[in-house]
Amino acid sequence: MLYAYRSTETTLDPIDPAGAGLGDAVWIDLFLARPEQVAAVEALGVQVPELADMEELQLSSRLYRLGGANYMTVVLPGMSPDGRRLSLPLCLVLGPERLVTVRFHAPEALAAYPERAGKSGAGCGSPARICLGLVEEMVDQLSDTLEEIGRALDTTSGEVFDGGKLNRTVMLQRALETTGRFGVRIGAARHSLLTLERAINYLEQFPTGTDDPKTIRHLLHGQARDIAALSVHADYLAARASVVTDATLGMIGLEQNKSVSMLSALVALFAPAMLIASIYGMNFTWMPELDSRWGFALALAGMGISGIATYIFFRRRGWM
Repeated sequence: MLYAYRSTETTLDPIDPAGAGLGDAVWIDLFLARPEQVAAVEALGVQVPELADMEELQLSSRLYRLGGANYMTVVLPGMSPDGRRLSLPLCLVLGPERLVTVRFHAPEALAAYPERAGKSGAGCGSPARICLGLVEEMVDQLSDTLEEIGRALDTTSGEVFDGGKLNRTVMLQRALETTGRFGVRIGAARHSLLTLERAINYLEQFPTGTDDPKTIRHLLHGQARDIAALSVHADYLAARASVVTDATLGMIGLEQNKSVSMLSALVALFAPAMLIASIYGMNFTWMPELDSRWGFALALAGMGISGIATYIFFRRRGWM
C-alpha cells in the first residue's frame, strides 16, 4: 500500500497517488508496497530499501546518505499483517523535497501521526519537520507502552506479595508468564529507543532541507532528552520486572515446599500405626497378645493413640 500526503503548514492532507500523482507529496508512506508502487517512488529519485537491507545490524547499513537523502532505519514494535506483535525495522528516507517511510508492519505511531501532525511541536511544514514529528509520535507511543507496563507490574507484584490468598499456584504461574511478556516488551522498547537515539544523532550531524539549522537542532536536542529519560525509565522497569520474576519464583518454591511438607507430615502421621501393623503382621510361631482376647482392640488403640500424639506434636511445631 502507498499513502501520500501534502502539507498545508498546519495539517497533512492525503492525496490520491493515482489521480494527483506523487510530485506534490511531502510525505510518502510505503507499507508492504507492490512493485509498481516502489517503481513510482523510485521515479522520484528515491531508492527504496528492501527488508533484508533494513534488517542488517551494521550501523553503516542503517544510517547512511545516498543521492542527497538521509536513510535512517529504526526498529519499532507494531502489528504484523497476520495480527502478531513484532518489532521490525522502519526506514526514514529524508530528502530536501519529501520524506519517504518504508515499513513492513503497522506501528501505532504512523497510523496516529497524520491527524496529530498540526499539534506536533515540530510542525509539519517541511519534510524535516514531518520526520521530527514522526519521531516525536514514536517516542510518545513508546512512553505510553512503558506506562502501561508499569501499571501492570504494580498489579502483578501486588498479587505475588499478597500472602492471604489460598491456592496461589495458578496465580503465581500466571504472574510468571505475564512478567516474562513484560520483560520482552521492555526489551523491545529499549531497542527502539536505542535506534531512535542513533537516528537523532545522525540527523543532527547531517541535516537536510532548508529549515533553520538552529531550530532543527533545538528540536533534536529536546527529543534526545526525552529518549534518554525514557531509556532510564525502561531500565528501571526492567529491574522491577526482574525483581517480580525472582519473587514469583521464590513464592513458587515456597508453595512447593508447603506441599512437600504436608505430604511428609501425612506420611509421618501414619508411620506409628504402620509400624504396629507391620509388627503384628509378621508370621512367627509365638508372638505376645496373639491369643489374647483384647489383642486386636489393644492394637487398634495403639494405632489411634500414636496417630493422635503425632498429630498434636506436629501442630504444636507448626508443621501442619
